[in-house]
Amino acid sequence: MRPRGEDPRRASPHPLRDSAIFYAVLAGLIVLITALTHGRLFPGEVRGKGGLLKLIAEVGAVPVALIFFGVATGFSWWRLRRRPDPGGRR
Repeated sequence: MRPRGEDPRRASPHPLRDSAIFYAVLAGLIVLITALTHGRLFPGEVRGKGGLLKLIAEVGAVPVALIFFGVATGFSWWRLRRRPDPGGRR
């Protein structure tokens, strides 16, 4: 039996690496789904769409995936830097 309040899950020794891999997989899914649905992968002019869909379609899936990866990984890095270190190291 474990003491009350102890978390049975172990923390990863490389949380930033794990987050970056996870977000890279999600960014790859953005590109894969766009390719499978015959969407635009790279920037270009789009006809027949308006509003936000036109803006996203003009930008393309690859730049959107790169921006997503950068923002998500940056946010994870920022959150991990703010988290206190359980070992007392800095």
